[in-house]
Amino acid sequence: MGKPTGFLEIDRHDRSYAPVSERLDHYQEFSIALKQDELQKQGARCMDCGIPYCHQGCPVMNIIPEWNDLTYQGDMKSALAMLHSTNNFPEFTGRICPAPCEASCTLNLDDKPVTIKTIECAIVDNGWAEGWIEPKIAKHHTDKKIAVVGAGPAGMAAAQQLARVGHKVSLYEKNAHAGGLMRYGIPDFKLDKSIIDRRLSQLKGEGVDFRPNTTIGKDVSVESLMNYYDAIVLSGGAEKPRDLPVPGRELNGVHFAMDFLTQQNRRNGGESFDVTDILATGKNVLVIGGGDTGSDCVGTSARQGAASITQIEIMPRPPEKEDKLTTWPDWPQKLRTSTSHEEGCQRDWSLLTKAFIGDENGNLKAAKVVRVQWDHGKMTEVAGSEFEIPCERVFLAMGFVHPVHEGMLEQLGVAKDPRGNVDANTEDYQTSIPKVFAAGDMRRGQSLVVWAIREGRQAARAVDKFLMGSTELPR
Repeated sequence: MGKPTGFLEIDRHDRSYAPVSERLDHYQEFSIALKQDELQKQGARCMDCGIPYCHQGCPVMNIIPEWNDLTYQGDMKSALAMLHSTNNFPEFTGRICPAPCEASCTLNLDDKPVTIKTIECAIVDNGWAEGWIEPKIAKHHTDKKIAVVGAGPAGMAAAQQLARVGHKVSLYEKNAHAGGLMRYGIPDFKLDKSIIDRRLSQLKGEGVDFRPNTTIGKDVSVESLMNYYDAIVLSGGAEKPRDLPVPGRELNGVHFAMDFLTQQNRRNGGESFDVTDILATGKNVLVIGGGDTGSDCVGTSARQGAASITQIEIMPRPPEKEDKLTTWPDWPQKLRTSTSHEEGCQRDWSLLTKAFIGDENGNLKAAKVVRVQWDHGKMTEVAGSEFEIPCERVFLAMGFVHPVHEGMLEQLGVAKDPRGNVDANTEDYQTSIPKVFAAGDMRRGQSLVVWAIREGRQAARAVDKFLMGSTELPR
């Protein structure tokens, strides 16, 4: 794989970024791709490690060593075909996946893993530039009709796979455009929405009937869906946010993170919205929650011109570096600093929010917090450690608890698991209603785009087998 001595001769070299001073002026992507000769060198670093642990780190089971080698050899068209054999949308994962494959890379034992994510993104971006990516129209068509409800990455992957084996697929989406939280939650500076649009054009070319602005259970009844279609795939995501029920939660200025991020993405995309502007401009911002959504709030607030940005997390500060002997090849818990954090943000850990404080007009002016200690998973407050963080905007970025139950799910009457997700296994993806399937975050809970793509592909295989008795679609 690659050059046998490449990992000994060539240093790791990843994509770079435009300077902070430049990128804060816009919402465009700001990564700087590697040139082709450097890309080939990075592909050469993939060693013949015997057991490619990167496979176990990748949810879509990308055939990583092979397309690294093809990149090293300069055969980018074959590399693209290899990449597409396991991943419908590598330009999504090549931009926003946290790259668990790199954590599993054998070279990560020395903190110098192959730049797998960068190579993946370069292969597919080159494929689009060369015009190699076109609709794959089914050679034979069936009379089976399938509704896929939710046009995020799971729904898009399921719809594409099912259309490619000749079924009639309708892809329903409550919003005006496809992409789910990739479009409306992830900021444009991490994923330009034209990247989603060109894939949607491919899906349409393959026969997928996209039906936007349609909420099942409201605009189209559940009964009509059940009566008309031979199978239904639920891929609507997990959109019920975790709330923070403390005194002062009702104050003006306390918002769910996704309301803030979605509004800015709609603003960038020229979409209208019928709610009051949520802006960080000139405000002291407090982001509660230390994950990717919180980081996205930081980057968006910086671009809106916040006066200050603070991000807090209830859990302890992770270690700067993991202990490889106890974590590798699994995904390690360690301190991660995003490009948004680098743009200006104060971070603090082991803080519990006790209350929000407002002025006489009901506007937020501060958050009361207290330091906590953790001992074997048990949290206790540190006596006398309470203090206030001045803020006029709070963004709650503490994750999602489960799919929205009101509407379609309640009307369908599908069974739910103990966490409130739609109950279905990973063998046949069937819900408690035989011809209704579930995939992605709606089934597994809040997760990664790469997991959504995998589940969409696997659910499509299950649906095809359910309808036809057998299937040639890959798992």
